[in-house]
Amino acid sequence: MDLFNPETDETTNLLPKDGTVNYYGKLFSREKANHYLDVLLNTIEWKNDEAIIFGKLILTKRKVAWYGDSGFEYTYSNTTKKALPWTKELLELKAIIEHETGETFNSCLLNLYHSGDEGMAWHSDAEKDLKKNGAIGSVSFGAERKFAFKHKETKETVSLILEHGSLLVMKGTTQTHWLHRLPPTKTTQKPRVNLTFRTIME
Repeated sequence: MDLFNPETDETTNLLPKDGTVNYYGKLFSREKANHYLDVLLNTIEWKNDEAIIFGKLILTKRKVAWYGDSGFEYTYSNTTKKALPWTKELLELKAIIEHETGETFNSCLLNLYHSGDEGMAWHSDAEKDLKKNGAIGSVSFGAERKFAFKHKETKETVSLILEHGSLLVMKGTTQTHWLHRLPPTKTTQKPRVNLTFRTIME
């Protein structure tokens, strides 16, 4: 099911069952979204993501950064990251997202996709470090990209376009029952920065 022009608001659950996904649309004016995109591209400590697959260290073209309330360690793809202290802009964004959603977050994993050639394969964010069934607030700046969900058992899919300056929230049992991905696309060569605000259990 494609939701490319959804007649929805943030109270609508985009998933038919087994989880909750709410799309808030654009939270920021184009001017403000452009400002945050520029700041994030130039001030975040971006590094190529690492994954250990079949015992081999793989470096992705996509870059990542991990920030939080304290030096949280976060392990995924068999590698561990230690959180950097918040920047001023990340704290501003965290406060806005918390106000909009009524949730609280203590960390943020950022992804930088340099162009549509870079994406993310099917996965779920269900690492043991994360609060179980906790909310993940996903903020997008830059290129508009398709984002898709696939049910782990029925293989049913739901997809939508994430707009520049928009917010998507995944919560409840979404990570237990659904995979999600960012498919590569030939339609844009512009960069996209994605921030996923999370709660790490200490």
